[in-house]
Amino acid sequence: MNTAEPRRRWWPRSVRARAALAAVSAAAVVLVGIGWWLHRDVYRQSMDTTETQAQEQLWALVGQLHQGVTPGDRSALPYEIVATGRRSAVAHSSVLDGFDSGTRHVLPAPPTSGPFEGWSIRTVRMPARHEGTHGSADLAGRTFQAMTADVEAGELGHTKAAALGIADDAKLRVYVVLAPQAAEAVVTSADGLLLRAGIAGLVLIAAVAYTATRLALRPVEAIRARTASVTANDPRERVDVPGTGDEIAALATTINATLQRLDDAAAQQRRFVADAAHELRSPLTTLLASLEVALAYPEQTDWPAATATAVRQTRRLQALAEDLLLLARLDARVPATRPAGVDLAALASRLTEQFPLAEGALSLACDGTGTAVVLGDRNELERLLRNLVDNAVRHAVADVLITVRNEGSWVVVEVRDDGPGVPAEDAERIFERFTRLDDARSRDAGGSGLGLAIARDLARCHHGTLTLADRTPGASFVLRLPRAEGVGEDECATNALDNSSAVGER
Repeated sequence: MNTAEPRRRWWPRSVRARAALAAVSAAAVVLVGIGWWLHRDVYRQSMDTTETQAQEQLWALVGQLHQGVTPGDRSALPYEIVATGRRSAVAHSSVLDGFDSGTRHVLPAPPTSGPFEGWSIRTVRMPARHEGTHGSADLAGRTFQAMTADVEAGELGHTKAAALGIADDAKLRVYVVLAPQAAEAVVTSADGLLLRAGIAGLVLIAAVAYTATRLALRPVEAIRARTASVTANDPRERVDVPGTGDEIAALATTINATLQRLDDAAAQQRRFVADAAHELRSPLTTLLASLEVALAYPEQTDWPAATATAVRQTRRLQALAEDLLLLARLDARVPATRPAGVDLAALASRLTEQFPLAEGALSLACDGTGTAVVLGDRNELERLLRNLVDNAVRHAVADVLITVRNEGSWVVVEVRDDGPGVPAEDAERIFERFTRLDDARSRDAGGSGLGLAIARDLARCHHGTLTLADRTPGASFVLRLPRAEGVGEDECATNALDNSSAVGER
């Protein structure tokens, strides 16, 4: 049961919808942060304005007391003036009517003794309201900050104190409550405005992101449709590259390059199959003709010669089949065995001693001093050297020389012959499969045309290179492989003993 699919049902499949959702999500996070910051800033500024109003109102009330005038109810903020020795408030706002304070004034009176306190900010808690009374329900039971100022009745004089209804030795305290209703009303209005603007902005952002993504993906849809039309019957179809020079153009260029590589690989595969069929047909035809002639004229047939021909062609078929299997394995990048240390100098020397040379004046020598150790498969490296030596022996006039040396972090093997050489224009073509030059077209002498191709593929599998050096007369093939570090001579000697029979048997 696939449990991953139900979990992702909430996530839209369309790229346009996902882009719009991502844009809206990012914008929502940003807008929420901005809204919270504005909420706090507007509230702070509103409370600063309230504090300024409270201070102005406080000193206005104190000024009226010094004039002997009882303040009225027309005030921006709730206030109350209380005095010692008096149960009711000297003056108060109407919003404080109906509060159950336990006394006849809401806020506490100043202490009768103690130091005189001028202007200050205090924390006050409003009591509950009487049922059925008028007044502000928003203030009941809450704690607020209040600005206060104390006034001595003696400073007012007997006449003004009597007009205010207080004793000459009384102490008055003026309270102006910093009620946050105005700030809260401003913040609520601002929050509503921000909410509406944020929702409208998110809808606009989603629409723009959806439309922009749709327009941006229109060339991608065209590329997809054109790529879907590419079939094996018409592999030359290519997508149109827009002239915008952006990522879409780069994608179209990459797809065209990929299609071209696939087309080239398919064409190479077809040529390979055709060449392989042609190479297999030649020995099969020779073998079949020899056997048919022998069967048609048994009395006149030289059976040992016919048998030798059949054996020779069969061996050729076997060698060609082994080469094709090796190429298939190399194309699949399948490692043969675990890599081990191999001394190429010792391997080349042993190959020189055991290589089957034809009778004649041809000489094969190896020039190498010390050890030249690389990491790889001994059988594959032996096959690589054997193919190079076999190619040199088939084209040499008198001498073939193998040179093995260490050059820094590389081991360099050079196989030289004094034959006719290779034209410069064919320096790379000779490494292609089933390629034989004009002087090597003979089936018996020229081989199948896979030896150098296999040698280069084996060099690449061992992270090396195989090139044809510019040399006249003759040809010089240069093999460069990474030098193995930390592999001792004892390990190489053990590997050589374990595989000493491999060179002689091939």
